[in-house]
Amino acid sequence: MSMINGFTSEDATRLSETERRLIERRERLLGPAYRLFYERPLHTVRGEGVWLFDEQGRRYLDAYNNVASIGHCHPQVVEAMYRQSLQLNTHTRYLQEGILDYAEQLLGTFSDDLDRVMFTCTGSEANDLALRIARQYTGGTGVIITRFAYHGVTGDIAELSPSLGPCIVLPEHVRTVRAPDAYRLGADNVASIFAADVRAAIDDMKKHGIRPAAIMLDGIFSSDGVLTGPEGFLAEGIALAQAEGMLYIADEVQPGFARTGLNMWGFTRHDVRPDIVTLGKPMGNGQPIAGIVGRSEVVDHFGKNMRYFNTFGGNPVSCAAGKAVLDVIQQDQLQQRSHDIGKYLLEGLTRLSARHEIIGDVRGAGLFIGIELVTDRSSKRPAAEQARRVVNHMRENGVLISAAGPLENVLKVRPLLTFTTEHADILIEAVDSAMQHAT
Repeated sequence: MSMINGFTSEDATRLSETERRLIERRERLLGPAYRLFYERPLHTVRGEGVWLFDEQGRRYLDAYNNVASIGHCHPQVVEAMYRQSLQLNTHTRYLQEGILDYAEQLLGTFSDDLDRVMFTCTGSEANDLALRIARQYTGGTGVIITRFAYHGVTGDIAELSPSLGPCIVLPEHVRTVRAPDAYRLGADNVASIFAADVRAAIDDMKKHGIRPAAIMLDGIFSSDGVLTGPEGFLAEGIALAQAEGMLYIADEVQPGFARTGLNMWGFTRHDVRPDIVTLGKPMGNGQPIAGIVGRSEVVDHFGKNMRYFNTFGGNPVSCAAGKAVLDVIQQDQLQQRSHDIGKYLLEGLTRLSARHEIIGDVRGAGLFIGIELVTDRSSKRPAAEQARRVVNHMRENGVLISAAGPLENVLKVRPLLTFTTEHADILIEAVDSAMQHAT
């Protein structure tokens, strides 16, 4: 994705000799495609709960990573993986109860019409599989995405991820729509603008002889700048697309698993009914597991016409990790905590806007918050360089966030679900301090 706060070669002069040697070794062994966060990259050696630790033992409050969303190295997940590793780990072509127990528990978090699950290893693979299913089911190829979307890194899905950079050339069967940005388009307008854009995209496909297949949306619009409200803004556009025979693929890789608060799944905030839901990152709290959940009519149509096999997708150790994650979310009431701490954070960060003119908008759902920085509130001119300074200042002061958006000016705050008010206060204070150094 776009590396708004990424390390560049110009930053190397600020590093110690040890850090420079480590980066040179990394580039020599891994090549230039990989990227590092922050002007001074973080050298992590350990994680525990909401904290990451560097090689010198300094701890950093993690308000960004939603992979280990229930806490780094959560002992219940680690124990579940360990126990299963001692017993069995193989593929899904043998009968096993673990995958079925987990599938039942996972499907129990969805509405009754979403009653099939297929497993992959990554969110990119899940979106790739969802796209294959949609094409096979509809007989079409046309796909609608937002203009700065990110959906993954496989060949077909990277082509649906313009936020990866200018090297991404959209295929002729892809159409983009504006992300529903209430701050810049107006809260009262985003639903109708989104629906009109979807209508225009479908009409243009048909004009060019392209049969529509799917509309794929990240319900939190993370790469588009964390666009969370008003609730329900997707409904009209999704209904229109589905009426045209398109499948709605809800990309829940980022907003799923209680991230948006009272909703286990982000799409439920908008009163829409997906045909396929894709899952990823937080599903195994660091163990690679992902998948799709879909309507049986759609999934079975694909399965009857095409075999599917993923060697490691749904393996016993990954399913044990996934089950442990769901257990922890339920027993520790992390969905309610996401709502409560998210509200506390949103209120605290909104109060900062009274002191810092650079804060143009604060928005969020649960523990997924965007802070849009502008140089002028009237014109809403983006403050991209200032956003970079804030992110790096906070890193230096022991709090980790990132940045997002096509204008590179939105602070992306994504705390772990186990945050407390104490952690939230540390985060708010760090943002306050960084804002004073941003201008």
